[in-house]
Amino acid sequence: MASDLRLSWRLTGSGWADCTIADEERKAHLTASYISNAPEDLLKAVGRLLTGQFETRAQFEAEPTAYRWIFYRQDTTVWIRIVELSHGALHDNVGTELWSSWQPVDRLVRSVVCCFDQVADTYGESAYRGKWGEHFPRVELEALRRLWRADPTGNDHHEHRE
Repeated sequence: MASDLRLSWRLTGSGWADCTIADEERKAHLTASYISNAPEDLLKAVGRLLTGQFETRAQFEAEPTAYRWIFYRQDTTVWIRIVELSHGALHDNVGTELWSSWQPVDRLVRSVVCCFDQVADTYGESAYRGKWGEHFPRVELEALRRLWRADPTGNDHHEHRE
């Protein structure tokens, strides 16, 4: 299992963002458009893992390409798989796998929370809305943070913000 997980979200233009996910072995670069609720979908999918779902998904639309995040939880770890699809309505199996990694659930949650805390620090919520075209996903970020704090697995949640 990889021992490091990094996630970044960078606004690149009006309604566009680049996302990078990496562990010690591999790195993938994804694009997202504001036509979908990419940040909210990712935050909610990770939250569903904390509430006990064993399989969940999130999708970034890149017009017409789509990047699907597929999460399979097993005990306190999760297999994260990202596939690129030529169109977002296609089945997972039609996509090309760009990146995958087994990670502790706690590490995944920490990396997602820290990523969007960094986005808020970098852009501010008003500038984020101006550049992305939609509100910063504050509600979803705080919901994930609350779920993480309440997680009964006993993980040590040293996070970016209190």
